[in-house]
Amino acid sequence: MLGAEWSKLQPAEKQRYLDEAEREKQQYMKELRAYQQSEAYKMCAEKIQEKIKKEDSSSGLMNTLLNGHKGGDCDGFSTFDIPIFTEEFLDQNKAREAELRRLRKMNVAFEEQNAVLQKHTQSMSSARERLEQELALEERRTLALQQQLQAVRQALTASFASLPVPGTGETPTLSTLDFYMARLHGAMESDPALAREAHRPHQGDPGPGRQ
Repeated sequence: MLGAEWSKLQPAEKQRYLDEAEREKQQYMKELRAYQQSEAYKMCAEKIQEKIKKEDSSSGLMNTLLNGHKGGDCDGFSTFDIPIFTEEFLDQNKAREAELRRLRKMNVAFEEQNAVLQKHTQSMSSARERLEQELALEERRTLALQQQLQAVRQALTASFASLPVPGTGETPTLSTLDFYMARLHGAMESDPALAREAHRPHQGDPGPGRQ
């Protein structure tokens, strides 16, 4: 039955199995040579020699065991040696192919997630650029308002420079303008004549018809 299935395979498929078998054979030989150089193999050989001596076996039997032994009484040596074209070999290939399909699906899913994340990143970058532009515009507006406010404060300071607060003689400066205006307002409420004086044109103010 297995031979019939083998004969149905295409040459390329047969070669793939043959290459896999050759690779596993080389791997087995490599592991076997490494094992024969290990301490475990030496201990195993010593055990076999002791066993042979106890059983009074011939030296020929001992050489056969030493040269051809692949495990026997020695524990710890394992090799991946699956005969080609057996059910176990075919099942192993099926398992590998299933694992490859699973990994491919995972890779596709990761690529899709990466594409979504890239779109989100681009969207966030565009939003950040818009916010930076709006912030720069607001900063320019704030600067213009600050300059306008400073001009108004300078004009008020110059206009009321000749009108000291009664009782203190205080005149306004840029740094004390707010306190000056508050005290002047209180004095004007208590003295109507001062209010009329404050409404007269002062030095530096353009009078009616002088503009």
